[in-house]
Amino acid sequence: MAEATDDRLRLLIERIERLEEEKKGIADDIRDVYAEAKAVGYDTKIMRQVIRLRKMKPDERSEQETILDTYKAALGMG
Repeated sequence: MAEATDDRLRLLIERIERLEEEKKGIADDIRDVYAEAKAVGYDTKIMRQVIRLRKMKPDERSEQETILDTYKAALGMG
């Protein structure tokens, strides 16, 4: 039984290692796309914010924007 458990553990570890390697490759690809965007004049900081906002549900995004507007107004920024 221990050998089967050891084999299962090894397979799980190897699977995680492969996925981590794929994740690193994808992260490198994303970095390359941002570099390309920057090279043609886009503001990558703003692009990252837009991507973060697009991940949110519309009601969460709206709530966050309302709070941001409230804070800005309180600080005389808006």
